[in-house]
Amino acid sequence: MQATTLGELKATSYQSLSIKDELRKNLIKQLQQKEAGFEGILGYDETVIPELQTAILARHNVLLLGLRGQAKTRIARLMVNLLDEYIPYIAGSEIFDDPLNPISWYGHHEIATKGDDTPIAWLHRSERYTEKLATPDVTVADLIGDVDPIKAANLKLTYNDERVIHFGLIPRAHRGIFVINELPDLQARIQVALFNMLQEKDIQIRGFKLRLPLDIQFVFTANPEDYTNRGSIVTPLKDRIESQILTHYPKSIEISRKITFQEAKLTPEQRLIEADGLVKDLVEQVAFEARKSEYIDQKSGVSARLTISAFENLIGNAERRMLINKEKDTFVRISDFSGIIPAVTGKIELVYEGELEGPAKVAHTLIGKAIKHLFVRYFPDPTRAKKSKTANPYTEITEWFTEGNTIDVDDNLTLAAYKKELQKVKGLEELIKKFHPKLSENQTLLLMEFVLHGLSEFSQLNKNYLNGGFGFSDMFESLFNADIDEDDEDFG
Repeated sequence: MQATTLGELKATSYQSLSIKDELRKNLIKQLQQKEAGFEGILGYDETVIPELQTAILARHNVLLLGLRGQAKTRIARLMVNLLDEYIPYIAGSEIFDDPLNPISWYGHHEIATKGDDTPIAWLHRSERYTEKLATPDVTVADLIGDVDPIKAANLKLTYNDERVIHFGLIPRAHRGIFVINELPDLQARIQVALFNMLQEKDIQIRGFKLRLPLDIQFVFTANPEDYTNRGSIVTPLKDRIESQILTHYPKSIEISRKITFQEAKLTPEQRLIEADGLVKDLVEQVAFEARKSEYIDQKSGVSARLTISAFENLIGNAERRMLINKEKDTFVRISDFSGIIPAVTGKIELVYEGELEGPAKVAHTLIGKAIKHLFVRYFPDPTRAKKSKTANPYTEITEWFTEGNTIDVDDNLTLAAYKKELQKVKGLEELIKKFHPKLSENQTLLLMEFVLHGLSEFSQLNKNYLNGGFGFSDMFESLFNADIDEDDEDFG
């Protein structure tokens, strides 16, 4: 049973710890028991998490520095799990005064007047986390506090009395974790005020200086680009943040896939839609291609949210087709990737060359590069096959298109129509069965379409972008027709 008065609390074995010592104590216990900690954070097991644990053991304030979508805020929120489940505080205290170590006028007054009968309340760890997004309009009053003239009038106090202060977010985070996201966006004078709290343990409000040794675990997040674009972290503050930890994007497709699958918000019905490993890898590869594309501002980064939103769109596009066609089930096709364009264009910042191309075209280019990258995992390289002295496995397919045949693969095709369209291509199904003989019918159809896209990326076929799908035709005939059209325009 929890103590309800100061006297009862003193009679227990409770010991007052600072927030940093509390985090350290619980982390030591976690490490000794070999518990994972920071659940749901993937890809940081050998980089960010060990560095963060070291910082906590060293009782440091922390700066998480990295591009957008690298789980910085999520890591900060998970630090709450390293706090004790409940801590006692003096009931009624605005800043949750420690009964054994009060710092406010209210806390000292309560104990002075009531002694061991001072009422005690208990605070859950979920209530000991405060987060503030830094914006240029944030004021000292927001973070630290301000003089409340109404309180002064009601209590008939002068402005020199501590009781007239209305505390801001930081004092109210006493004995908790306080997170400031995008720290460089704070004005320099606000950052100096933070520095003063970190260094001097006092607060200054409108000329009134108050010694207030707040007990706070500070966690700051920042984007490296912010140092040049929108602002910077003032040197004295940066110098007082003891540990700076660099975050990063997933280093492998496998890790990226796990993150996407973990974070994607799908309904139970959507989870029944078949999504082959190939299409899941393609979604992740689109992000990897974006992170090295010359059309995209790499300083801004390509958030992990791109693949999450893209995968949700991919499933949604397949579900839409299933509902329109009144089918009981379906599977994700390559043509469904036309549905991820809105997810991609909304998550990338283009440089000048990218703006000239247009966001939709850049997105299609990224999808194409992802297909080209993964194609050689499943089939021989078409460029090498064409130059090889042995039989080219793609000859029958390309010759079928050379004869003037074309096909359109729309993302709204019924399964029967989709199958019929792909089976028109001579030698296509035989190619799949040659290299991947033990596939289901859906997987076979998926790879049949994948081959057409792959051959177009290796300049063996021509691919046209249609509304909600793709059209395939002979490469050279398309080039010839394009030349004629240009000549017609010249003479027109």
